[in-house]
Amino acid sequence: MYYSSFGVLAIILHLIINYDLLLKDEYRDLLPANSYYRRYLISLLLFYFADVIWGFLYEKKWVLAVYADTSLFFLSMVVTVLFWTRFVMNYLNDHSLFRTVLTIAGWGIFIYEVVCLFINLFHPVLFRFYEDGRYEPLPGRYITLGLQMILFLVASVYSLLVSIRSDGKMRFHYRTIGISGVAMTIFIVLQATDPLLPYYSVGCMMGTALLHTFVLEDEKRDRRKALEELLEREKQHRIELETAKRIAYTDSLTGVKSKHAYFEMENAMDRRIVEEGLSEFGVVVFDLNGLKQINDTFGHEEGDRFIKAACRMICGIFQHSPVFRTGGDEFVVVLEGEDFKNRKALLEHFDKEIEENARKGEMVIASGCEIYTEDQDNCYQTVYERADRRMYSRKAHLKEITKKYT
Repeated sequence: MYYSSFGVLAIILHLIINYDLLLKDEYRDLLPANSYYRRYLISLLLFYFADVIWGFLYEKKWVLAVYADTSLFFLSMVVTVLFWTRFVMNYLNDHSLFRTVLTIAGWGIFIYEVVCLFINLFHPVLFRFYEDGRYEPLPGRYITLGLQMILFLVASVYSLLVSIRSDGKMRFHYRTIGISGVAMTIFIVLQATDPLLPYYSVGCMMGTALLHTFVLEDEKRDRRKALEELLEREKQHRIELETAKRIAYTDSLTGVKSKHAYFEMENAMDRRIVEEGLSEFGVVVFDLNGLKQINDTFGHEEGDRFIKAACRMICGIFQHSPVFRTGGDEFVVVLEGEDFKNRKALLEHFDKEIEENARKGEMVIASGCEIYTEDQDNCYQTVYERADRRMYSRKAHLKEITKKYT
């Protein structure tokens, strides 16, 4: 169990350190060569399991079981080498002949091991077990470890050379990959000297810890930073859109809702009528009498003051309803809720003030109100049209009052 304890520890650390990459979807594209690195991690996990089981079975002297597990041990070992080299070459974004050669070498070691394991079934070349359970490494094992050692060393040296030509964080990342490969080479040498100690697992554990701490964590920080910058840009964009929308939806002269906002409201009301069965609302249409005469006589600045004064009066009466400026001297109020229930009192109060103004020769605003009727209306526009006709009738009546007192 002493041998297996190293493998158990390696599995625990492996799952803790690489939990994000192995199990979380949002981290699956963290590295440029992530798919190869994940395969490396999975194959390494399989190797650790084989190593743990080997120590247990070897201690029990279960020859057939330990023989099968030793075959799995060697097979998973060369698979990790294959995916490690693929990861390194893809992470370095290398497209040279060297990448092709190194890839072929990785596959070559894998094929060599498969052939040796097959031959070993009939004639021991990698390892053998005696009847008493004793394990004996054979020349094929040392050739396997030697080939791996050369491959790790060459890939590591190449990574270190690439780091010299790089700068910033990538130089540090490439150096880390190179150092992890050198560390793995050292532990392969140690494994060759003593087959009954788990040096290979320790080397893999150290290599992945280096990659996680100094490469993956940097990539995570970069991703978080990029995500924060993206969110900040989206926030700024949203603020700009909201500002633009507020400007577009607000009448610049009076501060009430604009004509654009009115069209949006009209579409929304039609949807509510269909989808929500909206039936309690009213429309009040307003038109200012005498604006053209004021503009022609006193100028447009005075006309603007007249419009703003009229708007204040409308907003003062209909305090709980949206007010829209739909034209130069035209306003619309949509009555819902409290103002809809109190519409008669509000309109009487408004009309009373306007008629008093008409007698005094002051500001006159014609208005017309209609409410939605289910039997008569199927959209907002029909209510508006009736209110507009009422407004023109009111306008003519107010002109007569004005003439009478002037």
